[in-house]
Parts: sequence; C-alpha cells; structure tokens
Amino acid sequence: MGDKAHAHPGAAGGAPAADRPSAVRNVVLVGPSGSGKTTLVEALALTAGALNRAGRVEDGATVSDYDEIEQRRRRSVQLSLVPVAWDGCKINLLDTPGYADFVGELRAGLRAADAALFVVSAAQEAQSVAATTRAAWEECALVGMPRAIVVTHLDTARTSFDDMTRICAENFGGDDPDAVLPLYLPVLGPEGADGHAPLTGLTGLLSRRILDHSSGERTELPPAPEQEEPLRAARNRLIEGIIAESEDESLMDRYLDGEDIDVATLIADLERAVARGSFHPVLTAAPAAEGARQGIGTVELLELITRGFPTPLERTPPVVTTPSGKPRPAPVCDPDGPLVAEVVKTSSDPYVGRVSLVRVFSGTLRPDDSVHLCGHGLDATGHAPRPCHEAEIRVGALTSPFGRRQNALDRCVAGDLACVARLGEAETGDTLSPADDPVLIEPWSTPDPLLPLAVRAHGKADEDKLSQGLARLVAEDPTLRLEQNPDTGQVVLWCLGEAHQEVALERLRSRYGVQVDAEPHRVPLRETFAGRAAGRGRHVKQSGGHGQFAICEIEVEPLPPGSGIEFVDKVVGGAVPRQFIPSVEKGIRAQAAKGLAAGHPLVDVRVTLLDGKAHSVDSSDAAFQTAGALALREAAADTRIQLLEPVCEVSVQVPDDYVGPVMSDLSGRRGRVVGTEQGAGGRTLVRAEVPEIEVGRYAVDLRSLSHGTGRFDRTYARHEAMPPRIADRVRTESANGSPGA
Repeated sequence: MGDKAHAHPGAAGGAPAADRPSAVRNVVLVGPSGSGKTTLVEALALTAGALNRAGRVEDGATVSDYDEIEQRRRRSVQLSLVPVAWDGCKINLLDTPGYADFVGELRAGLRAADAALFVVSAAQEAQSVAATTRAAWEECALVGMPRAIVVTHLDTARTSFDDMTRICAENFGGDDPDAVLPLYLPVLGPEGADGHAPLTGLTGLLSRRILDHSSGERTELPPAPEQEEPLRAARNRLIEGIIAESEDESLMDRYLDGEDIDVATLIADLERAVARGSFHPVLTAAPAAEGARQGIGTVELLELITRGFPTPLERTPPVVTTPSGKPRPAPVCDPDGPLVAEVVKTSSDPYVGRVSLVRVFSGTLRPDDSVHLCGHGLDATGHAPRPCHEAEIRVGALTSPFGRRQNALDRCVAGDLACVARLGEAETGDTLSPADDPVLIEPWSTPDPLLPLAVRAHGKADEDKLSQGLARLVAEDPTLRLEQNPDTGQVVLWCLGEAHQEVALERLRSRYGVQVDAEPHRVPLRETFAGRAAGRGRHVKQSGGHGQFAICEIEVEPLPPGSGIEFVDKVVGGAVPRQFIPSVEKGIRAQAAKGLAAGHPLVDVRVTLLDGKAHSVDSSDAAFQTAGALALREAAADTRIQLLEPVCEVSVQVPDDYVGPVMSDLSGRRGRVVGTEQGAGGRTLVRAEVPEIEVGRYAVDLRSLSHGTGRFDRTYARHEAMPPRIADRVRTESANGSPGA
C-alpha cells in the first residue's frame, strides 16, 4: 500500500513528519464510551515506541485524555490526535469520545480520517452494538470509508469472541455477513475462580500460527493438534470472504479448483478488499501486561493499518467552491499543488491561545505562509447566523500534538494533520487556501442541538467576559448554538445533552474564567383577546404649568392566528387631531409588546380607534401614547386574555420496536401524532405536533426511551391557545415572580 520509506523524524513521540501522502495513514477510532478506545490508542503508541509506559484512563494519565476536564471525569470529551510511527509510515490515530453528547467531535474525526477502527467491548455489547456506533458505521458506509473492527475486554467473565463476531456481522454486515469475519482467533488461558479467562495470544487464520504472549514476549508457535480443525474451518470461510469481497475472479476459480493459495496472495487480496471498504476484518486487542512492551493484537493492528488501510491519495476529495459559491475542481492530494486545508477542530490553550487542528487536502502548509481564511458562518442546523467571514492571515508555528506536548514541524504535506497556533479568528470548519485564489470547502453535517441551557453571568465581573467566552465556545464546537432570545431576554446555549451542557459550563469556568448560573429556560408565549372588548384611556393631569390631556376610546377584537396587530382609525370630526392618531397607535403597540396578563406580547388583534378628546394646549404626543396604553389595559380588564404557546412540528425517527412507546410518550406531552412513515433499515418516522413547553428536555428523554437509538428534529409551526389549567399556572408563577414557561 504505497511507499513506506518516505518519512523523517520531527514529530511528537517519535512519530515521523511525513514528506509525502503515501507515508501517511489517518485512522479514527469509533466506539461507545467505555469500549476501550483510549486504552487501545495507548497500547498502540506503546507498541510503536511513542511511549515508554502506557497510562491508565482510571488514573487520568493517558496521552489522549490530557484535558483537565477529561482527567476529572475519567472519560474523553474531545477529539485528540496521537501520531505514531510504524513500518516507515506516520499513523495519525484520532481518538474520539464515545458518549452521544459529543458526536460533533466524532464527526470532526471522521472528516480528518481516511479509515476507521470500530472498537466494541465484549463486556458491553452482549446483545447488540450501541446505536451511536451503528450510526457512525452507516455514515462511513455512505462514503465508502474502509473499516475494521476491534473487540476488547475479552477477558471479562461470560464473554465469547464467537458471539461478538456474530453480533458484529449482524450489526455491520448488512445483507452480506461474510463481509465481517475475524482475521485472528483469541487464545485464552485457564479460567480463574472469578470466571475470567485471560487473553494470552492470537491464532493467525492466514498464517496458521499462534502468536503467544503468555511469557510476556510475542512468540510464534504452531497450533496444537486439537486446534487444527476449528482453525481450518474458520480459515476457509475467511479465504472465501476475502476473495469474494476483493472481486478477484481468477483467484476464486483457483480456490474452487482446490489449489492451495499462498499467504502473500491472500494478504494482497485482503488489503485490496479492506481498502475498497467492502471487507471488514475483526481483530481483538488487549493492553500490554505490566512490564511488557507490546499488547496483544497491537502489532497486528498496526500492520493492518499500514498495509490494509488506504493512503490519503485514495480518499475522495471534498467538494470545494469559490467563497461566492461557484463550483471549483476538486483538490488533488499533491504536496506541490495549491493549498487546500480545513480546520477540523479548534481548542484553546491557557498559554498559547487558540489552537487549530488542520487537515491538509492539497498543497503544503508551512509556517509564515500567507493564506486566505474563509468560513461559512454556519451553525449546527446549517443556517448562517453571521456572514461568511474572510481574512488574509499569516500562518504561525506548526506543531504535531502528542498529549500536552506540541513539537515543532517545518511543514505539513497533503494528507497530513498538524496544529496551528494563533490562526487568526479561525473557527472549526474554516478553509485555508492561497490568498490569490481562495476556495471554500463544503461543510460537514453536524446534529442540531436541541437541549436548551439558559445562562446568566454570576456577577458583574463575569458580565464583561460572558459574551466573549460564549462566542469562543461556539467557534470551537459547531454542535453548540448560541441564541439571545428577544422575547424572553435570555441567553440560551443549545446543546446535545446534559453532559454536553456540563462540559460547556466547565469550559467557561476553567478556560475563560467566566462564572455563570443556569436558569430555567423560558418558552416565548404570546397573549391575545378571547373576545371583543372596549376600553377608554383617560390621561388628564394638571399640576401647575403645562398639563397633560388625552382621551381615546378603542375597540379590540381577536383576529386569526398569525395576523399580528392591526390598527384601524375610525375617528370622525377631528375628535382626536390627526397628528396624535399615530401617537395613540404607538402607545397601543408599546403596551402590546409588554403584555397585559402575564407579561407576554399581545398578538392577533384588531384595535380600532373610535373617538377621543384633545386640549388645544395640554394635549401632546406623550399624553396620547399614555392614553392609548391605558385604553388597551382597560379593554383587557373587560374580557379574558388567552395565553398562546408555540407548537413545534416534531419528527422522530426510531427503530420499529420503539414506535409504540414513542407515540404514547408524545401523546402524554399533549402532542398530536399526524402520521408515520416507514423508513429504511427497520426504522419509522413519527410526525407529531407538540407544544414547545413539553419538548424542552425531549433530547434527553428520547435517548432514555429508545435506548439511544432515536433521534428527532423540530421546527416552529405556530402559536395556539394554551389549555386554561396550564395557562392559570403560568399566570400564577408570573404573579409570584418565578420564570413560568
């Protein structure tokens, strides 16, 4: 798979700084939280010689989880890059969080990588693979990304590699279970009193050799006689799967004729099938024993990555346009071509400042280069809350990260990854290109954050730093959305889940020194008149000097939803002078904006000015504004004011098994199910209309209800009348000074 000799030292941990794309492998590790991704990265780095001693997640001592938040929580919350060297290649291992709340970090890892290792735990996946892992697998399948599967925790009691292989084939194989087959079989030691059988080695199905680690060193042994028959059956199935998926018809004919195919030919076909993304080998791995240099299966994994996974030259390039949106030719992975690079992750360092992890798709990035920075200004929903931003900037120092360390690089060639410090105001998803020929890379998709978190500054000192801290958070994480709600006056940070909220608040405190308080999220309600009413506004004051005199009479009637406020002038005979009629309207609209019953804006009414009185000296614009507001308040006292609540169109996609519970839950939220649609892969789309008050925590509740398999989106539909019982409660809460809805 490409040249393996074109690398030179200079990166962190002994990893090379590649000087050509064929010497690079970009691999993202995908799997649920607790599956062992970070431990596996640590074991691979140890085997490759990038570490002298492997750290433990439980101790907060791994090279991947170097952030203080990760060390406190003992789990990954952000994408991290660990480059290692093996067989003349630079392998960029991208460790991703497994928790669903941090799927944005996973999407960034998929964008930066050319192949994926899916890590599944035998202790966790007793029945099925986690929903988030299956979703990531489907994303990779859509773009044909090569994938392999690593089974961990096989030494846990009551686990079986055969069962895990079957589960992986069922979840990942689709219509072709022979596309997911093991390359190695585990060798287990004697079972202890606690029911654990330690993993002591592997049996290579193609080589027909046992790779034994029981002595602490990796040694090759022949299989025992009792192992020959199960080894032969598994090997034959593997060979048939490799040949079928590589589509090597001549080799299939030779195999069917009984010819003994040599191992080198089989390995070449295996590499071809893996690189095409049509065959997905299953391997197993375990960390190195105390004092050992290599973990079980780590050498085999590194060999698969360097020989079976594609180089950046084989990746389909991203779609690019000019900043104005005109199509441009796709970039070519050539170090001598024009620069096209993308910021796949943005983070902040208390000493260095903003640090950008960049994937170079074309050209070579060097320190002190002048480049064009261009960004979409998109949020997670694909909307543009701010204009597309552009700037001419100078590239600062290039580094290769290895945990907390940043080692200097003199360049980053096409296909490689590097960190750039102080890259202007670069945000995640921005494009770097030549200053004289700028381009813009098509953005990758991120889920819409649907869990609101209303925040306010804890003290006066925090108010000055809050907006800047929130802006930096959103620039770093595209799955956060910032909203300043004009109706409620709240600053709302939209997140993917509760853990996402907690990490966002913790980052505000630890990185930016901003203390904030969370407060209940308020839904923007409206008020309207339930029936026709009349009101008289009288504002007459005389306290010496210039007085105030204005009287107006109005009639208010409800209008259909969405009508807003309509003002009609029916004054005759000049009872209200013409110059003061706009003043009456202004006062009415100002009062309507403040609300009448519970402090929510008034909508969907027609206000008709019928009559009034004025004084030649004491009448004024201000007096008639006050009279108009008084008239509207009097009319409101004469009838029932109805509260209107926003209603959302909610689309929920879940496996068929959860359709009943989801529909029942939506009904319990005062929702109206308007239809269902059968989707692909045994999933159903449920459409419903649900009051927004009832779906504030639906992102969390749906995850619990569907065991992480459901997802939803929502859009505003309209405001409609709130049930009297709930409206009375909201009015009571407003009267008591609590936030209510």
